[in-house]
Amino acid sequence: MIAARFATERLDALARTQGLLSKSLPEVLFVCTENSGRSQLASALLRQVAAGAVRVHSSATLPRDRIDPVALRLLGELGVSTDQEFPKLLTREVVRAAGIVTPWATATPAP
Repeated sequence: MIAARFATERLDALARTQGLLSKSLPEVLFVCTENSGRSQLASALLRQVAAGAVRVHSSATLPRDRIDPVALRLLGELGVSTDQEFPKLLTREVVRAAGIVTPWATATPAP
C-alpha cells in the first residue's frame, strides 16, 4: 500500500513537471534527513492551515521506516490527521514539482 502511494506521488510530480497535469496550486516541499519528525510536523500543519490552497509534500534523504511516535502524538493532540502520511525518500520529481523547497537543518550524521 505504501509503495503504491509513493509511486503515485512520484508519477504525479513527474507529470506536473512535464506539463501533463495542470499545476493549479503552489507546491511546498519540506525536506529533512529522516522524514519522521520535523518535516512531517511542518507538512501536516501547513496542510491543515492551508486547507487545500497549496499542495504540501515532505521527504528525506534517509527516510525512517515510520513517523516518530512523539510527532504522531503532537499532531493527534492538535487534531491533525496523519493517516495517509509515511516517511518518503527525496526524489528529483518531487523537488522539481515544488515551487518552494524548505530544508530543515539537522545535525551532520556521523561518517
